[in-house]
Amino acid sequence: MTAEIDLMKNATYIVRDGQLKQVPSPPEGYGKQIINWQGGKPCHGTLEQSLKF
Repeated sequence: MTAEIDLMKNATYIVRDGQLKQVPSPPEGYGKQIINWQGGKPCHGTLEQSLKF
């Protein structure tokens, strides 16, 4: 199975069970994405936003 992604777009992707999913970016552009794994697969994630002054 093959999937195409746009290499000009800055993004984080997860592949799980053959499905490609884009992880949402922080709304203001600053923050972090935390991805938790269980049994060798990504199970859930946390999106934290930071403010830049």
